[in-house]
Amino acid sequence: MVTNLLSHFGLSSFGDHAVHSPIDGAEIGRVAHDDAKTVETKIANSVAAFNAWREIPAPKRGELVRLFGEELRTNKDHLGRLVTLESGKILQEGLGEVQEMIDICDFAVGLSRQLYGLTIASERPGHRMMEQWHPAGPVAIISAFNFPVAVWAWNAALALVCGDSVIWKPSEKTPLSALATQALFERAARKFASAPAGLSQVVLGLRQAGEALAKDHRIPVVSATGSTRMGRELAPVVAARFGKSILELGGNNGMIVCPSAKLDLAQRAILFAAVGTAGQRCTTLRRLFVHESIYDRLVPALKKTYSNLPIGNPLEKGTLVGPLIDKAAFDNMERALVAARDEGGRVTGGGRVLAEKFQNAWYVRPAIVEMPDQTPVVCRETFAPILYLMRYSRFEDALARHNAVPQGLSSCIFTQDMQEAERFLAAAGSDCGIANVNIGPSGAEIGGAFGGEKETGGGRESGSDAWKAYMRRQTATINYSDALPLAQGIEFTA
Repeated sequence: MVTNLLSHFGLSSFGDHAVHSPIDGAEIGRVAHDDAKTVETKIANSVAAFNAWREIPAPKRGELVRLFGEELRTNKDHLGRLVTLESGKILQEGLGEVQEMIDICDFAVGLSRQLYGLTIASERPGHRMMEQWHPAGPVAIISAFNFPVAVWAWNAALALVCGDSVIWKPSEKTPLSALATQALFERAARKFASAPAGLSQVVLGLRQAGEALAKDHRIPVVSATGSTRMGRELAPVVAARFGKSILELGGNNGMIVCPSAKLDLAQRAILFAAVGTAGQRCTTLRRLFVHESIYDRLVPALKKTYSNLPIGNPLEKGTLVGPLIDKAAFDNMERALVAARDEGGRVTGGGRVLAEKFQNAWYVRPAIVEMPDQTPVVCRETFAPILYLMRYSRFEDALARHNAVPQGLSSCIFTQDMQEAERFLAAAGSDCGIANVNIGPSGAEIGGAFGGEKETGGGRESGSDAWKAYMRRQTATINYSDALPLAQGIEFTA
């Protein structure tokens, strides 16, 4: 199957760096990493491509993105399967990730005719003032393993219609999905006569490759998705040369379940948000605050559902929980559960499963941990299917604890009480970039800007007005009179 998938995209296995599937640990391909010389060449090519691409009218740039979206539609099944094979998420999620790419292409095509500026009233007679948006330049996109293609598309589709070229540094754990996506983009570009060479490029490598992109002054925008640690190290490097960072970092997402909540709805939302992608989403539900009046109804039902979760090969129909990405992820989960016990938690679930069948893969049983309070381990994000449960009696206390973590990505509340819902969404409510009522914290649509506050980094990708991050703003004033009045009524005559 692997050979057929790679050949479908015109890819072959080459290079010194092996790629392993988290499904069974088997080698599924080999790639060659870029060295300093090839990275330099690709950056130079990106600059040249940008200089040509920015001259193409935006609606025409949108046509290339439309063609790329059509390639994705045609190849959705193949790319979705490759995503599953390489990242370990279940096939439905792999296909859903490609659908996100299609959706953002559609969004970007419409955006290509809506890169609006403002006309601003000037205080000077005979003057017109306006705001314009121009392409920023080459955009570096550094993506993570858990969404190996969709996050790139969120950035790239917008950057391309905005007139930028893109350089993609994917996770070293998922390079094949990136190369397959690049192959589809090149098919679309061949159908578009005005696409310059080097408009989209892939740089493969470890940390050094990402650092080279972050340091290069020819790249004005660096969009990076990953851990908070990564963001702390990357952001100062980009800022030191006055570049712009779009950071989408850690999430330690919470849900408040109120007394009036529809418990069947909440339970379904909790399950997908907490165990989907084996807990390896930045929007995974990690903290659950349950009102004391319903705790003893909801928690036993959750435990029963957890005990029957179908864990296994993510390519097989019916599987809901695939493997963790690697042994390091498993070790992190084990350490977190030990810490939770030490801090008074009661653990249900957890531990490795299917080890006899998949000796070189890391399948786990998702864990529910009932905590006495929001202890230090709860405030740290562990990228694994661990759900910390805490009781609350007063809404204000639940909201305060919800906000009392360093991360601020996604949040939600389940309630039928309008006051509680509105308080959660108010300025003094959730401090996250995403706040939902009666839906879980994960599964964001592309129409809204995606990202969060605090240690999540403050960046926004995908919909709404996130496109502005890929452009440079210019204020222009035109004097169509014969006089030269100064602003603020200043008199300056010789």
